Amino acid sequence: MNQKPVLVVMAAGMGSRYGGLKQIDPVGNFHQKIIDYSIYDAKRAGFETVVFVIKHEIEDLFKSAIGSRLSAFMDVKYAFQELSDLPEGYTVPEGRIKPFGTAHAILAARKVVDGPFAVVNADDYYGPEAFKVIYDYLSTHQDQPDCYEYAMVGYLLGNTVTEHGHVARGVCEEDANNFLQSVTERVHIEKDGADARFTEDDGKTWTPLSGNTIVSMNLWGLTRSFIDEAWARFPAFLDQTLEKNPLKGEYFLPGVISQLLAENKARVKVLRSRDKWHGVTYQEDKPVVVAAIKAMTDAGLYPDNLWKND
Repeated sequence: MNQKPVLVVMAAGMGSRYGGLKQIDPVGNFHQKIIDYSIYDAKRAGFETVVFVIKHEIEDLFKSAIGSRLSAFMDVKYAFQELSDLPEGYTVPEGRIKPFGTAHAILAARKVVDGPFAVVNADDYYGPEAFKVIYDYLSTHQDQPDCYEYAMVGYLLGNTVTEHGHVARGVCEEDANNFLQSVTERVHIEKDGADARFTEDDGKTWTPLSGNTIVSMNLWGLTRSFIDEAWARFPAFLDQTLEKNPLKGEYFLPGVISQLLAENKARVKVLRSRDKWHGVTYQEDKPVVVAAIKAMTDAGLYPDNLWKND
């Protein structure tokens, strides 16, 4: 009954703030992308299958830059996040271009994922510890009859902000046993010295956040039950969004988690990574990531040519 966890990589975003397809922008020698390092760390942790959630429009480009190369080392599968992939009776709002969000991205993989899985963003560097702890958790925990057993890897906020603009992060509250109580999406967080601050009114007012705040970087450990719940709840989201924010409303993965927590249908163990997150949110971030990858390679954490002698 125990299925090996698979890795789901959300790569459908086109990198609008960055100004290009940042998922395929090299950051290491030998044209290695951020996703190469995540897949390398995931493989070391025990993952054998990766599902890339992409758009049909970037399929050929993505496969030639990433997927085909990695297929020699991992079982590579694809799922396609399409605006038109909606429950029966629903249609895409006229003028809508923006994808329907991270929960919708996971739903795109519903036909190829039927067991435990970890979720990551394609353009974030998570570090080896994160993949190890999430794989170990998924390998040793199953849903209980009265409660889904999920997990997430929490990072220190101070390790996840950029010098070059604002970021979105899920700010986490947890209980004394490190189970998640709530996750609140803050879509505009800026670095503020060693700490950070967020605004909800385009900078008119700011609320401070400690650099030690635990945040979600969208590295979740879930089971098939999450996909089934997200699909069942999708119509209610659409009913509300099509009325209030038809062009930009998003179905966020943490939003579904929050509903399940509120209903006591799931619990989420908050695991820890001490690794520093790296990501290319803005073009100015790229030299920082390149330097960080070089330093980790020089220190022996990664081979210079990741896949040469695998």
